[in-house]
Amino acid sequence: MLAVLAFPYPVLSGLFGIVAVVSLVFLPFSVAINKEWEEAIILRFGKFQRLVGPGFFFKWPFAESFLKQDKRIITLDVSRQEVMTKDNISVSVDAVVFMKVVNTKDSLVNIQNMWNSVMKYAQTTMRDAVGDVELDELLARRDEVASKIEKIVERETKEWGVDIISVNLQNVELPEDMKRVIARQAEAEREKRAVIIKSEGELTAAGNLQEAVQQMGNRAMYLRTLSSLEDISYDQSNTIVFAIPMDMVKGEILGLTALAGARNAAKTVQPKKGRAKK
Repeated sequence: MLAVLAFPYPVLSGLFGIVAVVSLVFLPFSVAINKEWEEAIILRFGKFQRLVGPGFFFKWPFAESFLKQDKRIITLDVSRQEVMTKDNISVSVDAVVFMKVVNTKDSLVNIQNMWNSVMKYAQTTMRDAVGDVELDELLARRDEVASKIEKIVERETKEWGVDIISVNLQNVELPEDMKRVIARQAEAEREKRAVIIKSEGELTAAGNLQEAVQQMGNRAMYLRTLSSLEDISYDQSNTIVFAIPMDMVKGEILGLTALAGARNAAKTVQPKKGRAKK
């Protein structure tokens, strides 16, 4: 102020003072700040002029305005929807959409409420995609259904200046009666696999036994039978009935019978010789 008063031309000094005061008054309307993750567009009398990035930027007061946009990845929760699948089963499905603004001008100029519009479009697409598949396919190929939704939403929202990073189906809720049906189906499937595995094991064991019988003779089979009896006879409190084919021990039985007959004959001959000596 002292410099203004000391200026040799009082009129010019007054003008400079007025300009300085007006500049200070309009400075808040001329300067704005963008954060690191923000980008803004400048509109001059309502018409797009330029883009400005993070930090300070200047604009003409009253003649120019600006609109900001968040450039970070945004998560949109798609609310739960009751959807009828292709096989006429009602399910409750919700999803989450990860997206990012890649063109600030298009996201602010081409669409009024970009976030809400993407969410509504994702809801509609999710209903259509789930309605085109059966329940088993929805449960088994959830990622493929989500990828289909992502491609459709990304294609239709391309002019809005956004990039759909991914779409994930969070929860697929079934009615209680369908849960019970699926549980019974899963149990029956497990029992089926158990029976198949058991039958395959028995078939393999039968084949191995057949090969063993072809390679082993009667005596070898007899020894194997005795070994099996020894393995299961540790507990003396059990009574074991073991059936043995006669052809396996036919020779041993005949031999034992002949041996017993010879011994009986020898015992009969010895008393006769004693009486003859007397």
